[in-house]
Amino acid sequence: MNPARETIRLDTEFLHEPNTRLDRLGVSAPVARAVLPDGSPGWFVTGYAEAKALLADPRLRHNSPVPRQDEAGDGGPKLPEGLVSSMITMDPPQHTRLRKLVNKAFTTRTVAALRPRIRQVADELLDAIPVPGQVDLLTAFASPLPITVICELLGVPAEDRADFRRWSLSVTSAFSARTITDAHALLGYLADLVAHKRAHPTGDPLSDLVHVSDGDDQLTGAELTSMAALLLVAGHESTVNLIGNGMLALLKHPDQFEVLRRDPSLIPDAVEEFLRVASPAHITTTRFAAEAIRVGDVEIPAGESVMVSLLGANHDPERFAEPHRLDVTRAAAGHLAFGHGIHHCLGAPLARLEGEIAFRGLLGKFHSVELAEQPRWRDTMMMHGLESLLVQLS
Repeated sequence: MNPARETIRLDTEFLHEPNTRLDRLGVSAPVARAVLPDGSPGWFVTGYAEAKALLADPRLRHNSPVPRQDEAGDGGPKLPEGLVSSMITMDPPQHTRLRKLVNKAFTTRTVAALRPRIRQVADELLDAIPVPGQVDLLTAFASPLPITVICELLGVPAEDRADFRRWSLSVTSAFSARTITDAHALLGYLADLVAHKRAHPTGDPLSDLVHVSDGDDQLTGAELTSMAALLLVAGHESTVNLIGNGMLALLKHPDQFEVLRRDPSLIPDAVEEFLRVASPAHITTTRFAAEAIRVGDVEIPAGESVMVSLLGANHDPERFAEPHRLDVTRAAAGHLAFGHGIHHCLGAPLARLEGEIAFRGLLGKFHSVELAEQPRWRDTMMMHGLESLLVQLS
């Protein structure tokens, strides 16, 4: 079949069992027509080479160059502007300006300095898990670890962190009326927090971000609120899914579990393999062709929407042999779990550090970990994560 003529329907079955659908495409249709759950059309990219090229192509932009039917507006509920118009959905030069300012506050040194505190949080969470017994690793460990870290980075009090987790889950899950309510609650809270940091800086990275400048340029209040929301969601959702998805992959490949137990020095490489085989993000934000773009045998017309499957690219057999097989000794570097190009995930170093510490703790703490029930995938287009991960520990 001509790849340009094949249509992929991104429905509930696809979200819950994406590998089954991706296998049907294989290398025969790395760029294919797609229909989103809301019925809107677009192009779906699953090939590694095609995805990497398009993610770095300046002709693929977040702002549509031509009017689209879905922009007419149907009067229905929409996410607030502070979540819709963030750095992740901006094109140069706006994106370039924001990224430059944020990079001044969130440096490699800032992330590296967090290692002792992350290790302390991980140890405390693991010590609180009763053994033997059953536990949901998402609620007991995978979620509170990164939410604690990112909330400390933002200077959020401990008593507010449960609300932050709920708001984050809501705005990254299937759209509903509750999503709108939680999005406004999140942005309102962050706007107040930013105002407080401006008046009373406390030395945390959010305070640094509030006061960072490049010459006479500083982030506005609205930009800071939007950036804080992005850091909250991206700064912990990726790690929750990395830990949950990676642990599920290990439980389904017990031989690889034992390889890591015998040689913990492989854990940093294993984290890269978890990111590849069970990417914490599935589909990128929608982008648009500013002009006609030829990708392999397909030409994407100007103005049409494009979605890139990071999970699909990381499972391309042309790039990774036996892509569905977990191999913690694999050279998985070069995967696209954190995207590629100017929108490469700002929180990637933090997620990697948290993942490494998390798996060292999990493998060192428990003698036996077994899957207690088959988990379900969350109903969300962008993220790729579990609703829960119930395990039996001993």
